[in-house]
Amino acid sequence: MTDQAATSSATANIGVVGLAVMGSNLARNLASREGNTVAIFNRSAEKTEHLVAEHPEAGFVATFSYEEFAASLTAPRTAIIMVKAGAGTDAVIDELLRVFEPGDIIVDGGNALFTDTIRREKAVRETGINFVGMGVSGGEEGALLGPSLMPGGSDESWITLGPILKTIAAVAEGEPCVTHIGHDGAGHFVKMVHNGIEYADMQVIAEAYDLIRHATGYSPAQIADVFAEWNRGELESYLIEITAEVLRQVDSDTGLPLVDVVLDQAGAKGTGGWTAQTAIDLGVPASGIAEAVFARSLSSHPEQRATAGILPGPDADAESSFADDPAAFIEKVRRALYASKIVAYSQGFDIIRAGAAHYGWNIDLGNVAAIWRGGCIIRARFLNRITEAYADTADLPVLMTAPFFVDALATAQDAWRDVVAHAAATGLPAPVFSSSLAYYDGLRARRLPAALIQGQRDFFGAHTYKRVDRDGTFHTLWSGDRSEVEAVDTH
Repeated sequence: MTDQAATSSATANIGVVGLAVMGSNLARNLASREGNTVAIFNRSAEKTEHLVAEHPEAGFVATFSYEEFAASLTAPRTAIIMVKAGAGTDAVIDELLRVFEPGDIIVDGGNALFTDTIRREKAVRETGINFVGMGVSGGEEGALLGPSLMPGGSDESWITLGPILKTIAAVAEGEPCVTHIGHDGAGHFVKMVHNGIEYADMQVIAEAYDLIRHATGYSPAQIADVFAEWNRGELESYLIEITAEVLRQVDSDTGLPLVDVVLDQAGAKGTGGWTAQTAIDLGVPASGIAEAVFARSLSSHPEQRATAGILPGPDADAESSFADDPAAFIEKVRRALYASKIVAYSQGFDIIRAGAAHYGWNIDLGNVAAIWRGGCIIRARFLNRITEAYADTADLPVLMTAPFFVDALATAQDAWRDVVAHAAATGLPAPVFSSSLAYYDGLRARRLPAALIQGQRDFFGAHTYKRVDRDGTFHTLWSGDRSEVEAVDTH
């Protein structure tokens, strides 16, 4: 396609490929902002026609082939792909490469694995076309009204994309919730970690609900009131807000609380598992996120749970030390929840920091926290505190060692310990509460039992060890006279 042919019919400054709910809503969002004209294309022409008919106010430029789609876009052509991650994304990219030209921009707005984005960006770059992996958070409503956006890609692509994305992003404290995260796969990496934090946040909220219900006997509606009250304080967040709404919902068929008729098997779409696996690969102890992933996995094995029902547990009639004062117990759970949420975010930012170092990305952690303040699922009041922490100390090695979080954890830790002890004593699973506390204490510990593990590894595998009192690497001749010799490090 020649420039002359392209510009003769070009009227749109941005295009969207893939018109399922997320793509349709994002296209509508774009079209509603001054200065944007949006071209749309879908493999099924019926979806394109339906969207145009349903929303004539959007002024969409409807196209029915990739050639027509490309011809409708002004240079540099910019297309956002909103299709299911995987082979479908590769197929759309191939089609766009066929009709786009050097300098044009292809944006993948799906939940792609960041290593796939790195691969795609490298391949597309060789054609002279820009490829951007962009995290989009906020669900269907966010896509329509204002999401949090996490684009990666080249600096060149951000020059064109930035002004467009700023028009559609959520706004928090007067600032659009979008920033150029970093090159190639950085945007999808940060979105992946966002989702991992989301897993931990949702799980620890569920644990708080479960503990309160068992300890106090409160109904879901009563616990909804508790969460609504919490949402007026330091726990204010989107997930706390919607938890109250879910707990208030009554099933129209049975008249029971909806939470009591929903099957207790949590679904997952992979991003939490990717986060946990990536943390392991990078050597980051993101235990709260990993336990949240495993909790969903455990919930999804009813056959094992049915069999394991015969396993012994604590006395079902065991007295709770909080039975006579439910308000006191609820306050302890609130503090434990706050502490565990701090750990989840701290671990998430550890993963981002490690990923940036490993992949050579220059990611501003404070900016990441800032763009999560609006539009996204994990938006919360204390994200401002995270932004401030990184503004004060850009290379902060552990987020929760910032003064604000040290003070918050000091206030919460006694309650946190009581709640974890209560869960263990009464046989209630609280994996994220428990693992988060163990992680917190592991970081605090002046000396860990890892020294014994190094001794074991050296005994059975000659893996060597280091000493606290002198430099070098050593091995004990366990099968010989057990003298110590200097050795080559095999850690």
